Amino acid sequence: MTNVTRDFFIGLSNSKFLNTQAKKWGFVLGADKFVAGTTIQSVVDAVKKLNAKGISCTLDNLGEFVSDKSEADQAKERILAIIENIHEQELDCHLSVKLTQLGLDIDQDYCIENMKEILGAAKGIFVNIDMEDYAHYEPTLDVLHALREHYDNVGTVIQSYLYRSEEDMSRLKDVRIRLVKGAYKESDDVAFPDKQDIDRNFVKLAKQRLLGNTFTSIATHDHHIIDELKEFVDENDIDTDKFEFQMLYGFRNDMQDKLAEEGYHFCTYIPFGDDWFGYFMRRLAERPQNMNLIMKDALYTEDNRLKKGPVIAGTAIAAATAFALWRRKK
Repeated sequence: MTNVTRDFFIGLSNSKFLNTQAKKWGFVLGADKFVAGTTIQSVVDAVKKLNAKGISCTLDNLGEFVSDKSEADQAKERILAIIENIHEQELDCHLSVKLTQLGLDIDQDYCIENMKEILGAAKGIFVNIDMEDYAHYEPTLDVLHALREHYDNVGTVIQSYLYRSEEDMSRLKDVRIRLVKGAYKESDDVAFPDKQDIDRNFVKLAKQRLLGNTFTSIATHDHHIIDELKEFVDENDIDTDKFEFQMLYGFRNDMQDKLAEEGYHFCTYIPFGDDWFGYFMRRLAERPQNMNLIMKDALYTEDNRLKKGPVIAGTAIAAATAFALWRRKK
């Protein structure tokens, strides 16, 4: 049942129609709990609140799979504007970017030039290249290696659900990475199909990195894994300056605050922008229980009163339409 639910939400995330409609809906589906608005100012405000609690941030200008240069150029300019704000306001913050948003599917050299402009403007700001679906895996690594010849403020992501992750991680032993489980639907030929295997590989890879000398972001909301890694750090006398825990904006806020208060380096991954639908659906695919929170927010007021009919009807229609469109593709 879990795999069916995961496939359902990933199917929705890939719908161009629903992504387009979502821009018109706004945050009617509860996405405002997990996406920090659509403007640079909204995300800057979110960063300042977290910085005040000793939490650093990484910003993701949402959008991917761009096929038009004008869209890629627009995305690049927005990222450059974010960088300018980080510098001017001295935010404790770095960037996460998706290469398909910057033209990887249009022309790899064009994408590399966009990234060079971003990295040059970033200067002391780290830029992390998000890993996307497996079709873009090798091209992403190719771009990373090309950029690393000239810039040292760039790294990428290792996904523990891929069989090849351990081998690739060893090749990137001198590169700052973020370790994640993986949020795309991949073939059993390239990825572990079972959650237990993915979790087991995540812990294995995290421990290997912690024993190395290069900074690592350990991105998980699983408190069992976090507790195991905290114990591993203590047992092996690992310097906490060598890693950070990382979670998504709006998820497990109590644990985020607790880890920061305990003295661990902590970073919150903050997405923002109009292209929020695909990101939002993949978060539901990772953790379908979040749907309970979303439905409660859509249907009830803060004092637990049922919201008025139009809101309920709109939510129901949106959900029914999404389900119907997804089923039609099956």
